[in-house]
Amino acid sequence: MPRSFDLSADYSGGVEDIHRAFQEEEYWRARLADIPVDEAELESIRVGGRSGDAATIEVVTRQVVCSHNLPAMVTQLHRGDLCIRREETWGPVTDGAATASIAGEIVDAPVNVWGTAELSPAPCGARLDFRITVQVRAPIIGGKVERIIGTRLAELVAAEQRFTSEWIAGNTL
Repeated sequence: MPRSFDLSADYSGGVEDIHRAFQEEEYWRARLADIPVDEAELESIRVGGRSGDAATIEVVTRQVVCSHNLPAMVTQLHRGDLCIRREETWGPVTDGAATASIAGEIVDAPVNVWGTAELSPAPCGARLDFRITVQVRAPIIGGKVERIIGTRLAELVAAEQRFTSEWIAGNTL
């Protein structure tokens, strides 16, 4: 049975600053390099997206964790390296906020992640709220693996918040 997680991160930068960073290929490459995985790749970034709106952003990333770095419970579910593919589609900033759809999968494993994100103004900058659902289609251990993934997603959101805040601070004029 799928599990849902509500995750959030507060940023000192404003919505427009964060959204502008999301439009930069250099930002995504640096952000991926900052994530502690064995391999990370920006598969594609398209500003303008399918909608043609210049402020729409479509990003596809791929991250690999080598099998020797995986928890034992995960290696019971999946043999070999773990390849995580993530897609984010951000809409333009409208009325001070931006929303995204997020989809992810562990390639060749019965694991899917999907959800939404909203980047909105907050008293000290901006807040990014995620509503994520994780589904692991594996009897007996599926729920345990879903909880592990939820914990890892919370850690990832915190790391991405830290990186993005530092990126904006170092790249504003």
